[in-house]
Parts: sequence; C-alpha cells; structure tokens
Amino acid sequence: MHSEAFIPTFIKVYFIAFGVLFGGALIGGIGAYLVGEAPLTSIFRLANKLKIWALVAAIGGTFDTFYSFERGLFDGATKDIVKQILLIMSAMGGAQTGWLLIAWFTQEHVSS
Repeated sequence: MHSEAFIPTFIKVYFIAFGVLFGGALIGGIGAYLVGEAPLTSIFRLANKLKIWALVAAIGGTFDTFYSFERGLFDGATKDIVKQILLIMSAMGGAQTGWLLIAWFTQEHVSS
C-alpha cells in the first residue's frame, strides 16, 4: 500500500473540502435559477447544507479515520491520531473558507 506524504495530503484535503462546498453551492445555484428560484438565496442555503459533506468527501470517508484513531489508541501510534486531527482541521478550514466566500458573495448574512 502506497502512503502519500502528509503535507501534500494536508493541502489536498483543504482544497477538496473547499471545492465541494464552493462548487456544489454554485452549481446548485444554477439549478435554482433554472427552476425559477432565487439563486443567491439558494446558493447560501446549499453552502450551509454542504459543510458536513465537504468534510466527509475531503477526508475520504469515515472508516479510514476511525481505523487511524483505533490504531493510535490501541497500538500506541499517537502520530496517526495527530495526523488525522490535522487532516480534519484542514478539511474544516477548507469548508469554512468556501462558506465564507459564499457568504461574502451572496450577502445573505447582512440584515436590513
């Protein structure tokens, strides 16, 4: 089994989460426009709903993460736990960055 270096994986996870959230919300906004709904409102709502899915997609599912935690706890491989926590934080950062850009773009968070 080929294991990829940590730093490239860390960067990829960030941008995968960012891309899933940002791209999914924008493409969903095109769909909302085509069916006659308000696209910017739909984009903002989709961004809120896609956060968790961006995390799941970025870390590659949950079973690998649980396996790494198990190995860290029961086999004493604390390095694996730290790596998984950092990867989850990277995915959260990518999803949050995508959400923030969507919020700035749509201005739905600004109240009158």
